[in-house]
Amino acid sequence: MKKYLTLKEVVTKELKDLDFKKFYEEEGRRLALGYKIAKLRQKQGLTQKELAKEIHTSQATVARLEGGDYLGHSLRTLEKVALATGTHLEVQFR
Repeated sequence: MKKYLTLKEVVTKELKDLDFKKFYEEEGRRLALGYKIAKLRQKQGLTQKELAKEIHTSQATVARLEGGDYLGHSLRTLEKVALATGTHLEVQFR
């Protein structure tokens, strides 16, 4: 009987490839940022449409901001999200 690998086993093996590791980490950061925006919005009890109105954009743009494949996060937009959700934006270089 063929043994199937778990996702964790596959990822652990693939992370040995430096190109894959770099891509994987970048994707993780994008997903984390979108997830954080969605959680901040939800914590304030806002719909995407309501947040969009607060930051002067469209609901579709908020959906893109919360999506893991979006690359267009501007500092100004993130500042607007922070203000609308009562949080503080911090940008770090490590």
